Amino acid sequence: MNSKLFVLVSGALVVAALSGCGNYPQSSRGFRLPDGNAEKGQQAFLALQCNQCHQVDGVDFPAPKKFNLLLGGDTARLKTYGELVTSIINPSHVLSDKYQQQLTDSKESPMPKFNAEMTVEQLVDLVAFLQPRYKIVVPDYNPYPYYP
Repeated sequence: MNSKLFVLVSGALVVAALSGCGNYPQSSRGFRLPDGNAEKGQQAFLALQCNQCHQVDGVDFPAPKKFNLLLGGDTARLKTYGELVTSIINPSHVLSDKYQQQLTDSKESPMPKFNAEMTVEQLVDLVAFLQPRYKIVVPDYNPYPYYP
């Protein structure tokens, strides 16, 4: 009987703890932008001159002049919608290791902040253009290593 009571109380505590997740002022709970248009996203990519620093997997743009950072391609983890939006509107939030190696003095992204110039439509279109460019690659993993 005591073990059943322990499981019941533990389960209730877990449910109570999880139900409180995301209920704070900075929570993204309930946030959802409209779907974008990938073709318009490619146009926005060029209009905002993103191609000055970025290449996009599978798209033939002129070579970047400042940096050479590939967007898209093979990855072990999918870039979520929220991560892509955050990377665009807050570029210094998370910097990739490849990007940090190309930076010399600063730990801030040299990517311009487009928040005053970019429309919401351009933002959602950019995400619609970029997200399908990431391809999940399952790493080779043998859970049963060979023992001689």
